[in-house]
Amino acid sequence: MADSWEWARQVLEDAGLDPGRLAGVRPLSGGTYNTVEELLLTDGTRYVVKVPPAATVPGLRHERGLLVAEAEFYRRAAEAEVAAPHVVAFGAGADAAVPHLLMTACPGVPWDTSVTDSERPPLRRELGRQVARLHSVTGPGFGYPSRALGPLAPDWRTAFTTMIEAVLDDARDYEARLPRSVEQVAATVRAGSPALDDVTVPALVHFDLWDGNILVDRPAGGEPRIGGLIDGERMFWGDPLADFVSLALLGDIRKDEAFLAGYREAGGRAEFDVPARVRLALYRAYLYLIMLTETVPRAVDVEKERWVQSAVAPELVAALDEIEALARLTGVRIP
Repeated sequence: MADSWEWARQVLEDAGLDPGRLAGVRPLSGGTYNTVEELLLTDGTRYVVKVPPAATVPGLRHERGLLVAEAEFYRRAAEAEVAAPHVVAFGAGADAAVPHLLMTACPGVPWDTSVTDSERPPLRRELGRQVARLHSVTGPGFGYPSRALGPLAPDWRTAFTTMIEAVLDDARDYEARLPRSVEQVAATVRAGSPALDDVTVPALVHFDLWDGNILVDRPAGGEPRIGGLIDGERMFWGDPLADFVSLALLGDIRKDEAFLAGYREAGGRAEFDVPARVRLALYRAYLYLIMLTETVPRAVDVEKERWVQSAVAPELVAALDEIEALARLTGVRIP
């Protein structure tokens, strides 16, 4: 890539914006895969430009074409009036010197410990309403819109099976350190798969709504509010319940009463019968498999590897144990 300043000017010009208005370029931290920079214009307008790593950089199978998914997420989220960036320009294909996504910047900063105990319930309630509106958007099929794992599937069981098999193949190829063998995980997932048939409508799922991707805006003289849901690059068309995993990362969404109240107020369906609990456990297993496996191609440091093994691996085991226990309730024989 050329010098950041010159390249930023070119991005603005290609988007039909005056490159002479560029006043500043600064890198944004927090991402683990793409390169992200903020572009500040002379009138105070802020844009964010995201660039994927080179094709030679190792990654997981589903991570191909992430910018395609992210652009799709923002365009469709706008239909439901969900707080999220708006796509300004999407440079991809042969015409783009460097693939990139230019988007508006949302107000606020990532949710962190500055959110007080009294602020948390109304913010989580508002977040619940936002996510419910997000889930009202439906797609043309199930799976990743990037087609990284092939075309969209006609049913959710087929799509999710493809997704879980892909990350298990990644784990095998990278020799990732898992608490159970790939074969054991695959057998457990198969036991819970019948519950996936209850999902018949492909909803817009962000699947990465941990605190770092939820912006909290504090307008002058006003109450804090949700400024935007960002980093929609891992979106897929699937079961709305899948978003509950990252929304309660390493925890249990059923304990988040404020979020669930807002979600239901806005028309979201949040029921936790046995099939729903099986599906939630399947999605927890999927996310935690990704978190464990990606440490290899990301070449994380010793401290991060230690945290993943101590915090994430036990949660994967718990999810797999829950799938097996609930599957037995329904008469499914576990190999």
